[in-house]
Amino acid sequence: MAFREVSVVQVKEVLRRWLSGDGERPAARAVGIARTTARNYIRAAMELGVDRSGGEGQLTDELIGQVCERVRPHRTDGHGEAWRTLVAEHKQIKKWVDDDLTVVKIGILLARRGIEVPHRTLARFCVERCGAGRRKPTVRVDDPPPGRELQVDFGRLGLVPDGAKRRVCHALIFTACFSRHMFVWPTFLQTTEEVIAGFEAAWGFFAGVFPVVIPDNMSQIVTQAENTAPRFNDVFIEYAQSRGFVIDAARVRTPTDKPRVERIVPYVRTNFFKGEEFMDLADCRSRAETWCTQRAGMRVHGTTQLHPIESFRAEELALLLPHPGQPFDIPVWSTAVVHRDFHCETGKALYSVNYSLRGKTLRVRRDSQTVKFYLRGELVKLHPRKAPGQRSSDPADYPPGTDVYAMRDVESLVRRAGEVGPAVGTYAAALLDSPLPWTKMRQVYRLLGLAKKWGDARLEAACVRALEAEAIDVNLVSRMLERAREDAPGEERPGGGTVIQGRFARPASAFSSKKAGR
Repeated sequence: MAFREVSVVQVKEVLRRWLSGDGERPAARAVGIARTTARNYIRAAMELGVDRSGGEGQLTDELIGQVCERVRPHRTDGHGEAWRTLVAEHKQIKKWVDDDLTVVKIGILLARRGIEVPHRTLARFCVERCGAGRRKPTVRVDDPPPGRELQVDFGRLGLVPDGAKRRVCHALIFTACFSRHMFVWPTFLQTTEEVIAGFEAAWGFFAGVFPVVIPDNMSQIVTQAENTAPRFNDVFIEYAQSRGFVIDAARVRTPTDKPRVERIVPYVRTNFFKGEEFMDLADCRSRAETWCTQRAGMRVHGTTQLHPIESFRAEELALLLPHPGQPFDIPVWSTAVVHRDFHCETGKALYSVNYSLRGKTLRVRRDSQTVKFYLRGELVKLHPRKAPGQRSSDPADYPPGTDVYAMRDVESLVRRAGEVGPAVGTYAAALLDSPLPWTKMRQVYRLLGLAKKWGDARLEAACVRALEAEAIDVNLVSRMLERAREDAPGEERPGGGTVIQGRFARPASAFSSKKAGR
């Protein structure tokens, strides 16, 4: 398995679980990273002063960035030294796997040969390089405690009217593992936003949140399915963090990991959907909720021999987490390149970042209120969300000396001219006195350049004379300074020196073409 960078959301989830009392192994398994990786992030957080008694309020963006900076690995080939050690022993390990030796036994044999590697790395190597992992007999797992686990799956129902046409309708099915009480959310779409909407409807139906959710490897939740280390969607992890539940995804092609909901899918299709006529999707959803309460909820379950809704209300309802009243602000994660103008484009809007990041690729998180930019897990810029076509620029992001022109800050330009002299400031204001003042900014920059060339005092005197004559033209001021130098012999040069009269220099009359007396 190639090395992949642990996202900011995953780091926060590991620390959040650890603060809530989970150990290193459960936190790592839930997020889909190695236990040693989780330990490294937890140890870095402790070194930065994070304490379990302080609560989740300690997990600020700045702290997460500091933790990532301490831990983030740098690997050129995507694997560590332990993996490269196993590659050298590939032939022997493959033979042991073919002989049906367990990973633990292979680790013992390797240790006898003086090779010590982490168990998780060895397990991944055996699965990916040596073909380990044969199907095993199904072992019936006992039900979890009441109010603990909720299993989720997608199932295809059939065609439902959508305006003038009929569309394929799927259902997001939620089943409480202990009571078998269920909720069905019909939908036309299978997006992360629609899955979150289904979860929100489920929490409203159950009047609370289950602490553990066991979903299928649906792409809206699991972006990279894997038996040992699945990669979760950052948006859905944030949603789980906001609602307080943890994700324990089923393994790839392993329906036995979620048997409670797996057996419910055909039941929903045959008992609820088949033979019915629905007006539209809203009607289908309304009747599905009624069916879950009155029909499915009041049936006698074949295993528990109880009515699911009554068992749920008696055993599980009081144990659920409270449902937050406010809706979840669904974020969108993406990447953006910092362009030559120090701006990134995301959501069809432009946002500035520091000029030192030009050419870098940043991770971007935007919601309805803010846009955050991250570099290697560290928050580098925060902007308010802008509508498509708009721009948010911070003058502090520009290189020194370019912010005034870039931001069209004519007032700052007038103040800079006023520092040369009051008449220069007045003359600059007169130059900018236009319906489109930023189109005259270059003339003011040239006026300030004359101060560097001729000195503040001369430019001040020239501006005084130009203002008296009401001549607002920077080219005129330049000519005035040039003529003043020509008319004054021995005048100082712009650079500070003086014009020295040559020893053999002749007067101007010596070059006249007219002869004397004519």
